[in-house]
Amino acid sequence: MLVQIINGKIHTPQGWLKNGSVIINDNKILEVSNCDLAVVGAKIVDAKGMYIVPGGVEIHVHGGGGRDFMEGSEDAFRTAVDAHMQHGTTSIFPTLSSSSIPMIRAAAATTEKLMAEKDSPVLGLHLEGHYFNMKMAGGQIPEYIKNPDPNEYIPLLEETNCIKRWDASPELPGAIQFGKYVSSKGILVSVAHTQAEFEDIRAGYDAGYTHATHFYNAMPGFHKKNEYKYEGTVESIYLMDDMTVEAIADGIHVPPTILRLIYKVKGVEKTALITDALACAASDSKVAFDPRVIIEDGVCKLADRSALAGSIATMDRLIQTMTFQAEVPLFDVCRMISETPAKIMGVYDRKGSLERGKDADILLLDKNLDVRAVWAMGKMVKNFE
Repeated sequence: MLVQIINGKIHTPQGWLKNGSVIINDNKILEVSNCDLAVVGAKIVDAKGMYIVPGGVEIHVHGGGGRDFMEGSEDAFRTAVDAHMQHGTTSIFPTLSSSSIPMIRAAAATTEKLMAEKDSPVLGLHLEGHYFNMKMAGGQIPEYIKNPDPNEYIPLLEETNCIKRWDASPELPGAIQFGKYVSSKGILVSVAHTQAEFEDIRAGYDAGYTHATHFYNAMPGFHKKNEYKYEGTVESIYLMDDMTVEAIADGIHVPPTILRLIYKVKGVEKTALITDALACAASDSKVAFDPRVIIEDGVCKLADRSALAGSIATMDRLIQTMTFQAEVPLFDVCRMISETPAKIMGVYDRKGSLERGKDADILLLDKNLDVRAVWAMGKMVKNFE
């Protein structure tokens, strides 16, 4: 089916294109044009002056719509994915918090099934754990946390191809071997829930840890030990020029001022925006999947208020927070929800920008940056009309 979206401000890799059109043919972008000439046989969609931007690529999300990916079931996956799609996420890497090996296997089986479907928004599985520093566990389930174990991760990676990212603490015993092995499989290895200082980060980077999970969260910054001062994980990651980061842009996990600092120091090309959303996101539910977690002040916390445990954010909230609170230009914000995460995950050949031949993943944003329409692989999943 031919669709032509007209009368909008189009986000392209070259800049904003005014008064052009985006032409969709089935699940692909046929053309991004600088004019509104009618295409014979096309259904015309009038954007009414709204922004036409690439769909969001979500690389760290635990659930939504009242369901958590740790459940492992097809129903839970579909419910959570569909809930986030209504808010601007068109590609998704479902994320598991620290889990048992049977839980990982169940989620991997469901991920593989969904990835095999035509035009699926599910692009792979993200494992956040369980090889973490216990002192920085935060909202992770502590009984699953341990040091990297090759007797676990090697067989797991040999039996499935759907794991696209795995997070760990590089300072743990066995973590360097883990990073080398996992990255050799083409899987993104990310620093997370860590007390790593500069030498740990440098060794980790050399071993394949090229990304930082929810930057600033569950990692120390500049600190003192007795009378001496030391760099933290945060400063160490800033010093690794080629290391990419992701930020929870809900305005709570990281204050807007720090979101702006990340943007200024790491830049658009190295910064992705994530929700780190739990099951209660995009839902009327006030209950998290983890019974230890409460929802308070617009965020998920451990009930003892010792740590944040995840967000209730959706893709539209990331866009609004970065633009209106962190005061980052909308053009760059759109890149950080689409282009940068697509490049980090190795899918920029088909996702992350509005260009001829790419997947037709498109959002319409109004002047308040609310998502008014969503196309995922050319299918309209949210209609503003």
